[in-house]
Amino acid sequence: QVQLVESGGGLVQAGGSLRLSCAASGATFSAIEWYRQAPGKQRELVAGISFDRTTNYADFVKGRFTISRDDAKNAVQINSVYLQMNSLKPEDTAIYFCHGRATNIWGQGTQVTVSS
Repeated sequence: QVQLVESGGGLVQAGGSLRLSCAASGATFSAIEWYRQAPGKQRELVAGISFDRTTNYADFVKGRFTISRDDAKNAVQINSVYLQMNSLKPEDTAIYFCHGRATNIWGQGTQVTVSS
């Protein structure tokens, strides 16, 4: 079964940190992205990473969030992706989704809530 499974969401105070994880299985994932969707807003790209560890970030998270991947023996296959989120703000509150860029597979999402 091809799937992406997120974990690590929760409730945190402003200025705090969370680390999200995305576990990939059932297919070759060469690039994985994190998206988020706040209530009443469109889903937006947060960060992405390719198998060669090339990364990209949305401007609104640069300097605060870091995306990384596992150290798999098969470097082309990404097994896990992480999103370290620091200096969280209330406006970071959203459901965070994992997305396989080539496969267009979505995870079920994990809720992140930042209180002021």
